[in-house]
Amino acid sequence: MKKMILSALCLALPTLASAAAIDQLQAFLDGTKTAKASFSQKVISKTGRAGQNASGTMSFLRPGKFRWEYTKPYNQLIVADGNKLWSYDKELNQVVIKPMSQALGATPAALLAGSNDFKKNFTLKEDGASDGLEWVEAMPRNNEAGFERVRIGLKGNLPQTMEVRDNFGQTTVLLFGSFERNPSLPADTFSFTPPKGADVVGE
Repeated sequence: MKKMILSALCLALPTLASAAAIDQLQAFLDGTKTAKASFSQKVISKTGRAGQNASGTMSFLRPGKFRWEYTKPYNQLIVADGNKLWSYDKELNQVVIKPMSQALGATPAALLAGSNDFKKNFTLKEDGASDGLEWVEAMPRNNEAGFERVRIGLKGNLPQTMEVRDNFGQTTVLLFGSFERNPSLPADTFSFTPPKGADVVGE
């Protein structure tokens, strides 16, 4: 009898441990207005082959404003002011402008910088505990979101890593560092003016 009870408890433990993931995500959304962090990124192909690594910084002001800047191995800046999204490729000297209504979900930052009602746009499920993190899987309700699913690993009510799987089977893995919650951000963080002479597409 004791062995049966012990076995039942062991089976229940993973469920109890992973149950915190959605709660942590909701706590993060409820308690975070602004944030900034560094990140490293790697892309894994459908066959499991790792692509080029990248790194940079990100910040956001919820809902709908974010700044995502790649600094290595190339320079690219993505800025959203809640209405428009600018994507600036420094090497090409090109700026692409899209309405936020079309660009939502185009970058991982858009997931963290959205509204508190995460469950309105995503189907959530607990995805267990591993690597010291609680994981939640989010699948977009909109079939045109541009990605199949995202897994978010959380600890202390903060996202530590994200895995975004696109519709072609490619997975982008993001690791966050120096995550600051509710910092003061400069007023011009989420504004962008195309550099003089840049090729502007979309407006």
